[in-house]
Amino acid sequence: MSKNSIFSSFSFLSSFNSRSSILALTAAVATLALTGCYVVPLNQQPSHAPATVYVTPAPVPPAAVTFAARLYPSNDIASSYGMVNAIVTNDLHGRGIFNTTINGESFTGEATRTAGSTRDGVANGAGNRGSYINCRYQMNSTTLGSGQCKHSNGATFTMHVGG
Repeated sequence: MSKNSIFSSFSFLSSFNSRSSILALTAAVATLALTGCYVVPLNQQPSHAPATVYVTPAPVPPAAVTFAARLYPSNDIASSYGMVNAIVTNDLHGRGIFNTTINGESFTGEATRTAGSTRDGVANGAGNRGSYINCRYQMNSTTLGSGQCKHSNGATFTMHVGG
């Protein structure tokens, strides 16, 4: 097939004689070839600066506070025990754990503020041998207080908290 026969079958191509016409035809063919395609740039950097994220730590709950309490004998039955040490661990929400040992018996219980009061409270403990102790106290400040305790056998004590 000769060159003229190819161009004669496509008569519209015979009108393209100039160089600009050939470039226009090439552009048109390229456009048709890319129809339906997308050009996606690679390694494109974001047009905005990265956001700064501030993380606020969760509030730390206050740690429990431990108070020493001393129970001094206040009657003849209690005088045989002498001064007794006790520990109150306050969770800072109006209650705590009360522990003491009297005559070799371990007492464990709670210390709780009286409803509606920020100063008055009770502390009770059950002994591992079946005895119990009941105390009432009043806090004079956040770390100091006083009160009275009564053992199930009738022994009574004056209690000093803190210090």
